[in-house]
Amino acid sequence: MSTERLLKDKHILAVDDEPDFLESIAAELDMCIVDKAMDHDTALQYLQNYIYDIVILDIMGVRGFDLLKESVSKGFPTVVLTAHSLSLESLKKSMKLGAVSYFPKENLPDLRSHLEEIVLGGGRPLWKKLFDRMGSYFSRRFGPDWREKDEFFKEFEEQRKQSAGDHA
Repeated sequence: MSTERLLKDKHILAVDDEPDFLESIAAELDMCIVDKAMDHDTALQYLQNYIYDIVILDIMGVRGFDLLKESVSKGFPTVVLTAHSLSLESLKKSMKLGAVSYFPKENLPDLRSHLEEIVLGGGRPLWKKLFDRMGSYFSRRFGPDWREKDEFFKEFEEQRKQSAGDHA
């Protein structure tokens, strides 16, 4: 099944304080219905009044973590898409607050396939797939042994292994 068909007519909310980037998201997802918000208050109104298949949030400039809490509380699969706040702490906070994925803005050309995986996964978190696919990218950003050094990620990996063992 093609991305075009999987994403066709999906209702997406994209939130970013950069209008050019919002336009780029909308162009990349031209098969979707994309609502765009450039600030926290507008995004909050959208979240409170519509149902979304996927929400894409920037962190900086739009109080993205507050919006992430709201989006997750509504049951919307939410992707954090960021550049300026691409850090280990932001990644951990996104995971803890319930984001299904964390995606670098510079990888925008891969956004369609990334959202396709979210649709195929029923909106469940894609952390293992993300770390497998983008591990080298994150290692360049956070250091080669970022998962082994950080207690949160060590626990995450251990829980993932235990869960995989339970399903074997």
